[in-house]
Amino acid sequence: MEKRTDGFLINKGEHDKDFIFGTRAVIEAIHAQKEIDKILIDKDVNNDLVKQLLTLAKEERIPVVRVPDAKLNRITRKNHQGVIAHMSSIQYASLDNVIEECFSKGVSPLVLVLDRITDVRNFGAIARTAECAGVHAILIPEKGSAQINSDAVKTSAGALNHLPVVRVKNLYYTVKDLKKMGLQVVAVTEKTEQLIYEADFTIPTALIMGSEEDGISDELMGQSDAKVKIPMAGNIESLNVSVSAGVVIYEAIRQRN
Repeated sequence: MEKRTDGFLINKGEHDKDFIFGTRAVIEAIHAQKEIDKILIDKDVNNDLVKQLLTLAKEERIPVVRVPDAKLNRITRKNHQGVIAHMSSIQYASLDNVIEECFSKGVSPLVLVLDRITDVRNFGAIARTAECAGVHAILIPEKGSAQINSDAVKTSAGALNHLPVVRVKNLYYTVKDLKKMGLQVVAVTEKTEQLIYEADFTIPTALIMGSEEDGISDELMGQSDAKVKIPMAGNIESLNVSVSAGVVIYEAIRQRN
């Protein structure tokens, strides 16, 4: 257990994830504007205090997952009261602020939209490449994304301390908003004939990268203005998603430079 300078007790639990436990402790953390990645609540606990927590979490757009008590006990054996909050290791950014800042500086925005990329190591590796290349932000959904904990920050070699990360409730509507802001939406997928070298990345662009298991969701694919693929000449038909992201990001940077 580690005591932070702000007075909150932060525990190091399973896989070195930072968390706090106890219903009142989590409520106070939200009131104190602490960045919370998600809250786990025992599916069988529905007392008044938990209802208060649920209302507060909804207002603050903090993801809540109902889980069996056994899952909570695997994280900590202490008196968690059926509530554990995983703390984020970063401060989330505002999408509007990121895009407005780019345009105000006369810079063409380049952002990454990560669709259901849940592996912490892949996420950290993507963030490291994105920060080094000068990508302006990474967008992730509230649910179905890698937890941004100390492991993610470590894998990113500290890049997550410098690269804006925007967490949104729904990627579909966010992508629609990006188009209204003047960004073209480009899906990186093998389900196309157009190569990455044939796209114009010099204009404001949002690149969508999908999970290795399922690729980009159909609803996001339907919102894309263009689809591009990385040419493959070997016997293996796909790249790791973090490697794919690096290839496409640096093609965009090559064109811009």
